[in-house]
Amino acid sequence: MTKDKSNFLRVKCTKCNNEQSVFSRPAMTVKCLVCGETLSESTGGRGKLNAQVLETLK
Repeated sequence: MTKDKSNFLRVKCTKCNNEQSVFSRPAMTVKCLVCGETLSESTGGRGKLNAQVLETLK
């Protein structure tokens, strides 16, 4: 059995400082719930993060 390398991440929006949880391998673009800034973009694998990662959630 292979171990899945995807996690949830606690990130901080660089525009409004809102903290939000996102998946490390998103299937779609994730936007900030407060200001609408793009936090994470789908790349077909690990997402491209446009926010500061605060911690990895398990």
